[in-house]
Amino acid sequence: MKPVSLSMRLGLTVSILGALLVVFLAILAFFALTHELDKLAKNSLDNKMQQVEHSLSLYEDTADVNSTPHSLLDQVMGHDNLNLAIYDLTNLRTPLLKFGSGLSDPRIELKAATAAVDRISYSTNSDGEGRHFLTASKLIRLKNGVSVPVLLSMDCANDEALLNAYLRSTIIALPLLLILIGISAWAVVQRGLSPLREFRKVAAMISAQDLSHRLSVVKMPQELSELAHGINFMLHRLDSGIQQLSQFSDDLAHELRSPITNLMGKAQVTLSRERPAEEYKAVLGSCTEELGRVTRIVSDMLFLAQVSHPAALVPFETITLEDEALKVVDLFSLSAEEKRISLSVTGNGKTIGDRLMIQRAISNLLSNAIRHCPAGQSISIVIENHAEQVSLLVGNPGAGIEPQHLSHLFDRFYRVDTSRSRAEGGTGLGLAIVRSIMSLHQGAADVQSMPGGMTVFRLNFPNLEGQTTWQQARKAQG
Repeated sequence: MKPVSLSMRLGLTVSILGALLVVFLAILAFFALTHELDKLAKNSLDNKMQQVEHSLSLYEDTADVNSTPHSLLDQVMGHDNLNLAIYDLTNLRTPLLKFGSGLSDPRIELKAATAAVDRISYSTNSDGEGRHFLTASKLIRLKNGVSVPVLLSMDCANDEALLNAYLRSTIIALPLLLILIGISAWAVVQRGLSPLREFRKVAAMISAQDLSHRLSVVKMPQELSELAHGINFMLHRLDSGIQQLSQFSDDLAHELRSPITNLMGKAQVTLSRERPAEEYKAVLGSCTEELGRVTRIVSDMLFLAQVSHPAALVPFETITLEDEALKVVDLFSLSAEEKRISLSVTGNGKTIGDRLMIQRAISNLLSNAIRHCPAGQSISIVIENHAEQVSLLVGNPGAGIEPQHLSHLFDRFYRVDTSRSRAEGGTGLGLAIVRSIMSLHQGAADVQSMPGGMTVFRLNFPNLEGQTTWQQARKAQG
């Protein structure tokens, strides 16, 4: 069975809620109208009872009521729906005065007259013909102090006719209103879900070859606008990742092509004719060097993939940067002595991270510094503590780096001097590895250099407290 569409479900839900609301309002209006009509009827009877009471107060006794009823009849004359009945408490079977058709059942009038008290009271009755009356009863004193029961009855036929007309109109209008609500709900839902069609349109155009499409957030509801921003950001990251992957593949193919071409060329030339054993040995040695370079490139690429992968949740520990820097200096001491370069470590600081990765980041910077430092100079490693971070600086004198190269130094396979770097065995991945290691440690790497001046590479680690909090969140996510 095909699932019901979201627009259909929302439209039906809104239609049902609208229908229930209309029915509720119609019922509420019916009861409100009934209440107001009853209130108006009681107010009318109350006013008329006051007029009758005023007229009766002028009569001396019950005989006058029967003999001169003109002033009382004037109170109800012209009101077709109003009926007046006055009784004598000594003879309730025969009314002193009765005007109008009134109730056809004398037992009901007798009961109301008997129950009359000094204050006005109301009762609703019906006769044998199905007519309903609202009756007001009250004991009213004559001039001589005798009290007589007075009944004022109002025929409710007009009110019932009004209520019936309202019910008929409601029954006729209600289906039309429900249809109108359904159509309006469908139109509103279609308009409200129109941004989703834009989502579907953009999603249909996106492919691995084309990630340039973005969702427009102009005039979009806030909830969907936030979703659109999130999807646009995701597409931007995917686009950047695919572009980086494509660039990386091109760079890797270019880097591996040269040593492989050299190996094939040397092998083909060597095998083209018979050669002395010493020449074969020299060629094999040269091939071994090229293969070592390929091995280093592959090893560095595997390390970069491991460090850059989001799942690389290696266990972190507290690291003393001075101790790790001294270990790296001891490792490069022989290389520095060959160029008569002095190495120094000053300052101290602690951070949280992976010991081997931090050593590799420092060794990559120190290796570059020794490679580019003039003979007889000195290289300094300085550790600085700041309020929000701990920094490790590696500085060396030398030719310096041109400003246009500084922003690209940490890119993969980027070299300032291509021929020199390859001749010295560099893979162009050392600084890219440093940046990936610092990113894994929630830190950053940067460089400052001027041609002919000092070149300083800086590793900025978060302070110990901030990195501890980050490490706890990292473990919770892992």
